[in-house]
Amino acid sequence: MQPFNTVILTFVFTAMYLVSDRFVDPDIVATQGLEAAQARLTSGLGLMTTIAGIAIALVAPVLGQWADASGKRKAWLGVATLLQLLAMASLFFVRAEPRFFWLGASLVAIGGVLNTIAETNYNAMLLGVADANTMGRVSGLGWGMGYTAGVVNLLLIAAASFMFDLNAPDGMIFRWIAIGCVIWALLFGWPIFRNVPEAPMIEGRQFPGFFAAYSSLFRTIKTLYRESRSTFWFLISSAIYRDGLSGVFAFGAVIAAVAFGFNAMQVLIFGIAANLVAGLSTFIAGRLDDKFGPRRVIIGSLLILLVSGLLVVVLHGFGPIVFWVLGLLLCCTVGPAQSASRSFLARQIPPGHEAEMFALYATTGKAASFMAPAMWTLSIALTGATIWGTLGIMLVIAVGLAMFIFLREPRAVR
Repeated sequence: MQPFNTVILTFVFTAMYLVSDRFVDPDIVATQGLEAAQARLTSGLGLMTTIAGIAIALVAPVLGQWADASGKRKAWLGVATLLQLLAMASLFFVRAEPRFFWLGASLVAIGGVLNTIAETNYNAMLLGVADANTMGRVSGLGWGMGYTAGVVNLLLIAAASFMFDLNAPDGMIFRWIAIGCVIWALLFGWPIFRNVPEAPMIEGRQFPGFFAAYSSLFRTIKTLYRESRSTFWFLISSAIYRDGLSGVFAFGAVIAAVAFGFNAMQVLIFGIAANLVAGLSTFIAGRLDDKFGPRRVIIGSLLILLVSGLLVVVLHGFGPIVFWVLGLLLCCTVGPAQSASRSFLARQIPPGHEAEMFALYATTGKAASFMAPAMWTLSIALTGATIWGTLGIMLVIAVGLAMFIFLREPRAVR
């Protein structure tokens, strides 16, 4: 499913097509100017993303408990995945006209909700294929293979850009790219349903109703606070720094284009390189996770990221070479921190509560998902320069890291 994140959300469909000049309203351009019209698009996309985040926060905890109680996480994963593929396939109908913008933004947002629901069950299945001695490397392998998929997809799109006109009428190339993402997911998605065992259903486990699931969620949070306070604070601290990590990839292409003058092809090439180094570093970090523990991997990755981010701002006057070196170093740290965070939580989850806890993990992440965009926007508004938005993202990561460093590592149950 990596093409949804890399191609649809980050580098291609949304950034190069959905918020491009093709969807600007000519009436707004005539009265307010092109910049205002483009701002309408980006704010509209942000609105739909916010609504999607609220939806995830509302339904993920309930669906996670239902998946645990039913003992059919793989079935929940399958349903969410198929619906997400349907949303991606529907992007084919988003023609390059202003009246189709809201259809595109809505489908991307719906795909994001379904992606998180599927990911919750996928993360929970980690505990069925790894033990305490291999959890780090299995988590790192999965995350690293995702980045590898991103590299391959962006390479294919870069090659296609030389053969086909990206400015073709009706955005036909981008619409077929969305179909290509669906085909990719169908080809590489089926092995998990065939080969990964289903978690056994726990005898006597009740299937809660919607509101009963929320009551159970609040009891779980209270229990965590009372009996495993370190896990409770990990969910909060990781939500903060994971939002910053998301911001690194979400705004990395913008920094490259605006602050360092990268053109569209250079941004695409940087995206390929970024996914490549992120994948390789995550493979390595998975081994370090098992050897030294996820806590050290998280702290080390975030410290390197913060130093690199600060140097990007301080040295940006030296030109694009700064972003090529330090920007890629930033990307080397994102995957390891994300993978080790998943491993860190997985080691603490009592049997039978995997999907519920990873749903809570997703929910806390969405609850904090406004921080990096807000600090990015505020930093640029105060300084008037895009490069300073980097400091806003670094501040969010620094706060999350500070909270995490002072946590006492909870006792592993696996």
